[in-house]
Amino acid sequence: MNRQAQSAVMFVVGGALLHAGLTGQYLRYVKAGLQPLLLAAGVVLMVAALATVWYEWRQGRVARAAASAPEEGHAQESEHGHRHREPRISWLLVLPLFALILVAPPALGSYSAMRTGTAIQPPFGYPALPKGSPVRLNLVDYAGRAAYGHGRGLGARQVEITGFVALDHSGAPYLVRMALSCCAADAQPVKIGLAGRTPPVLQPDSWLTVVGTYTAKRVKDPVNGGIIPFIEVTQAKPVPEPKDPYDESWNT
Repeated sequence: MNRQAQSAVMFVVGGALLHAGLTGQYLRYVKAGLQPLLLAAGVVLMVAALATVWYEWRQGRVARAAASAPEEGHAQESEHGHRHREPRISWLLVLPLFALILVAPPALGSYSAMRTGTAIQPPFGYPALPKGSPVRLNLVDYAGRAAYGHGRGLGARQVEITGFVALDHSGAPYLVRMALSCCAADAQPVKIGLAGRTPPVLQPDSWLTVVGTYTAKRVKDPVNGGIIPFIEVTQAKPVPEPKDPYDESWNT
């Protein structure tokens, strides 16, 4: 591709990054904290593309002025005669960029979760829970307290947790959040089992908010042997998928 074509592709890439960063689409790819870097990268690419176009336009003016001189005309004509046109198929490289803008991929769900071992990690500490009932906890926090703290600080407190539903080969329900270190490519599931008053029919990948209490019940993840703690459900209701479907709290 020539310089003009490269500039056009660079400009479209920058525009795609800005679009993803400003619309929230970037949350399908990277963690929320990377939004400023994503926006900055988009701006830099677009500015670089415009600067390249300006430089090429300026060089073209110089070349045209030089070609008007009689003694240089033949040399310029010979040079232009040896230029080769770039294949038009190279413009197909732009198609994935338009796909990025127009079509947002779905977040990783139950299919990936049940084929990957739970990524639960020991928490750094067990801060006191805030007042109120039920206490809203992210799934990773509850899983760490239940698995490694044996319910420390939870006691009989009612907690509220949101995640998506996944079913194992026997139909047993789990509540899952995909935890991020950096981007969706390294997302790993953190799972908790559902016991007690669960809905009679649960659809994989549907989002659910449950209210319940700590239970000592636990099982081993058949994929990697990790601990899967349970929650004793007293209430459950379907909810829409959140704007940011990933959980970023496990490495903070």
